Amino acid sequence: MKFAGLLVRREFVFLLLAVFLGLGAATAYWISRATVLTIAVAPKDGTEPALIQAYADALARRHKEIRLKVIAFDDVRDSAAALQEGRADLAVVRPDVDLPDNGLTLAILRDQAMIIASPEPSGLTSFPDLDRKRLAILAHRDADQALIKAMVGHYSLTLLDKDPEGPLPPRHVALVEMSEADLPTALARKRVDAVVSVISPTAPTAQRIVGIVQAASKTRKVAFVTVENADAIVARMPRLQSVTMPAETFGGSPKVPAEDVHTVGASYRLMARASLSRPVAADVTQHLFELRSGMANVTAAADYVQAPSYDSTAGATSARLPIHPGAVDFFEREQQGFIERYETWIYLVAFLGGGIGSGVAWIGQRLSRLRRERIEEATDRLLQIRQEAQSSADPPRLEHLAREIDDLAGEIAKHALERPTEARTMSAAAIAIDAARSTVKRTIAAGQYAADAPGLAGRTTSSESSAAE
Repeated sequence: MKFAGLLVRREFVFLLLAVFLGLGAATAYWISRATVLTIAVAPKDGTEPALIQAYADALARRHKEIRLKVIAFDDVRDSAAALQEGRADLAVVRPDVDLPDNGLTLAILRDQAMIIASPEPSGLTSFPDLDRKRLAILAHRDADQALIKAMVGHYSLTLLDKDPEGPLPPRHVALVEMSEADLPTALARKRVDAVVSVISPTAPTAQRIVGIVQAASKTRKVAFVTVENADAIVARMPRLQSVTMPAETFGGSPKVPAEDVHTVGASYRLMARASLSRPVAADVTQHLFELRSGMANVTAAADYVQAPSYDSTAGATSARLPIHPGAVDFFEREQQGFIERYETWIYLVAFLGGGIGSGVAWIGQRLSRLRRERIEEATDRLLQIRQEAQSSADPPRLEHLAREIDDLAGEIAKHALERPTEARTMSAAAIAIDAARSTVKRTIAAGQYAADAPGLAGRTTSSESSAAE
């Protein structure tokens, strides 16, 4: 095998180094690049689409490591289904309507309470008082109607979604859909007895609705329907939540309400799939609350974002509506740093880097040994040529040996120019080259002298005979 064929060129080593550097650069890019998450948003007529879009814009504007791809849906059932089916990483979910099996809470976007208000002379203060009463509802949503129906049914009342002519039958309650502009007239003409809404008590719309009811009351007082055993109802319907409206929520003179009102409600939640990594979930939650004040300048809905309440870390992850462990990490200030987050990768890279370094060192040693062995083989061959030249008198054979010496010397010189080689090895090779060439030259010269010797001897004998005569 040729000398050059036994050696791996330096370009191969450079290629390996380039590959390792490329892998390192790719790893660094992968770690530092932004994570894009798909978020399903609903309902289209709610405040959540504007809130989530403001959040997505804030993330991009602040160059955060999280980016959101917003997908809008008409109904919260559709957004929940997108999370359930893996088409979204995050989703706006209303648990009492549809709760995905793989959904864990990151934050509460909007807490809602079921508010039933009437002018105080009506005397409507509890659910049994709603028997044969008509309730005005301004925004007709299937989810809200389902909640109202469940609560009315809990008190053995039947909800009618259409207003029949004439008096209502016993144990029945009718919903009358109307616009906010028609509500004052309907209350004044006794077409409805109260108004019902599933809404955040502090929302501007809730303030306006209660204001209309207050204006319809001769005493400027408002009666609210109270749920006396809200905790028992929540225990029976765990996807609801107990809500307390503090006194003076809607005004202080007169106090509206005059005292705390206990009711039930639901919430719109930002949920993440359970398989979303804890660091990413923690980042999403952290940025949502960090950017909330800036988002509030874009949409008032940002003011209602809040953290879900829980007593302990174990309670947060084992509740009826569990909180994502990543969100708990943020709330507990136990977020992982860079080293903790990527320690597995760091250890793996260090381990592989050590192995790769050892492999590169072994390759270098192997190449060095191959170079040394090949030069040593060439040196041994030169010494053999020297011995063959000493015992050979055949001119063609000596010429062949001379050409072989030149070839070996050329290969050794080429290798010495391309790659560093030990000085001791090169010195031995140089001495062997000189010795082999010297031996071949002397042998060739001796052969030529022997060939000329017979003629020289004949001329000497003839001269001696002439001198004797």
